[in-house]
Amino acid sequence: MAMAGNYGYFVIMIVIAVLGWVVQHNLKKKFEKYSQEYIPYTGAQVAQMMLDSFGLKDVRITHVAGNLTDHYNPTDKTLNLSDSVYESNSIAAAAVAAHECGHAVQHATAYSWLTLRSKMVPAVSFSSKLVSWVLLGGIVLLQSFPQLLLIGIILFGVTTLFSFVTLPVEIDASRRALAWLDKSGMTSFQTQKDAREALKAAAYTYVVAALSSLMTLLYYVSIYMGRRD
Repeated sequence: MAMAGNYGYFVIMIVIAVLGWVVQHNLKKKFEKYSQEYIPYTGAQVAQMMLDSFGLKDVRITHVAGNLTDHYNPTDKTLNLSDSVYESNSIAAAAVAAHECGHAVQHATAYSWLTLRSKMVPAVSFSSKLVSWVLLGGIVLLQSFPQLLLIGIILFGVTTLFSFVTLPVEIDASRRALAWLDKSGMTSFQTQKDAREALKAAAYTYVVAALSSLMTLLYYVSIYMGRRD
């Protein structure tokens, strides 16, 4: 019975892994495609205009290395734009820059999901450092000290919850970005559609990551529950 359950779990994980690859491949294709469609402003300029329109004078725009390494840091209020966004004047760059500005707006307006996510960061950071070793030790000592695996499950549960809390944060940031791009006249009918497609492709990566984390958590729960089999 346990063997059948494990088989089913591995089938689901393989499906999710394949889905993850498809989503990442689709994101890369979409970004490459929409990086060939241009507007008069660079990603950095779009970000500055959006921040100015919301009166966020205390947010600083910086340039970071890498591709799609863009992020907003609420600790020091920096909007960090990657090589492929900062100086690019493509619709893809504008969409990503506006999305990150969406996080800055969330921070400024104390958006509840972002506030919750920020409060979880210390716990997630602590859990991430220990969870792999605790789970490994829990499986090795399953019969003699099953409580260790339970601790590992709780630690992993924190990171899984974090991945699901991230979903509404990312979706809302994209919603804010698209609304501003449209309202500001930054995009036309076609480029607005393209910006939406680019951000939708990025959002799917968070969905797959959350599902993968949930399935892994359930797998460890099944091991703990079936320890006496």
